Amino acid sequence: MSSINTMKQKFNFYILSKTLLSGLLFFSIICTSLFAQEGDPVKGKSLFNANCAACHQLDKKMTGPALRYVETRLSEEEGLDREWLNAWIRNSSALIKSGDAYANKIYAEYNGSAMTAFPQLSDEDLTNILAYTAQDKAVPVAAVAAAAPGAQAEGGVSQEIVLGALAILFGLLALGLFLVNKTLRRFAAANNVEIAEAVKRKSLWKAFVNNQFLMLVVAIFFLLSSAYFMYGYLMQVGVDQGYQPIQPIHYSHKIHAGDNGIDCKYCHSSARVSKHSGIPALNVCMNCHKSIYEVAPSTATEEYSKAFYDGEIQKLYDAVGWDDAEQKYTGKTKPVKWVRIHNLPDFAYFNHSQHVSVAGLECQTCHGPVEEMEIMYQFSPLTMGWCINCHRETNVKVQDNDYYDKIHEALTKKYGVEQLTAAQMGGLECGKCHY
Repeated sequence: MSSINTMKQKFNFYILSKTLLSGLLFFSIICTSLFAQEGDPVKGKSLFNANCAACHQLDKKMTGPALRYVETRLSEEEGLDREWLNAWIRNSSALIKSGDAYANKIYAEYNGSAMTAFPQLSDEDLTNILAYTAQDKAVPVAAVAAAAPGAQAEGGVSQEIVLGALAILFGLLALGLFLVNKTLRRFAAANNVEIAEAVKRKSLWKAFVNNQFLMLVVAIFFLLSSAYFMYGYLMQVGVDQGYQPIQPIHYSHKIHAGDNGIDCKYCHSSARVSKHSGIPALNVCMNCHKSIYEVAPSTATEEYSKAFYDGEIQKLYDAVGWDDAEQKYTGKTKPVKWVRIHNLPDFAYFNHSQHVSVAGLECQTCHGPVEEMEIMYQFSPLTMGWCINCHRETNVKVQDNDYYDKIHEALTKKYGVEQLTAAQMGGLECGKCHY
């Protein structure tokens, strides 16, 4: 009997031990999953964009490798833990010099380019960044099917209904007039009322031709009108205001200068020091687009889709010979035949640096609201009269400009004014713009 009790006690102890072990294992799994999910992905995204996005993307190899699930991948494939990642991020060069196998493997794979050190990032910062990289890729929401032609949004009235209603209205009006005319004729016939024929009058054309004074006035009117319209037509020869050509690579000033706030002179740098503003070299574009290979979905519009913009970036890559997958130049380039938009006659002289650097004019003064232009067009007429009006109305900025001190002092006394316009300083002399 005692042996049976002993066996029961051993069995109960075995069950209890297994239960405790199962509970500990479950607890460790929970703790591991919680640890893996620790960190704030929102803060991590901000830190990633500020420190990592110049060389890394989550799902695409760039200057450095793609970083989505980086902690999980290194743990499963290489057996590396969080401490190794922290050491690599804070000082990759030290890890390479220590002889670490995987660190040297990455160093060799990326052509001996060591990762920038980030010693300022705390453990919490790194945890937040890794939490951001551990998020699943967002699935794009399916686009709403386009409405069929002729369909109208809810709450509106379709164009077909309006036109149909107007057609019915005019039909009823014509029918009403016909019935009124018919009724009046019946009434006249019933009361023996004769409907007299219209009284014949002298031909207006013959009366007009026989009046010599009116003929003279009309002849003078037509001569003056013809001269006026002919002058207006000839004055528009060579004026291309509104000219908006399609370029070989679509470039949206609205996105670059408007949404992203890029200064005009970052791309057109020669406008500060040269007569011409210049066409930016494609290398200037690649300063940003080596990393920016697609646009944000929010950039897309009904007219220009995300796929369209991404395709234009690919045209840029083809032109400069950039292999985005391998992140290197192939050496195979193609010329881009840009279409010139603003073009003055050869006999007209205009210096960008004189207006941009000396006069301090904004680009929008002549080129209009470029930050709102999806496709660039000629905003101003660029005629002689337009330039002269600007010189007559624009005061020259002479403050803190030694070049103008002496001439400003003399001319302000001559004209009795505090501010001088470009015209008062010789801006209307023919030789200033024509040579």
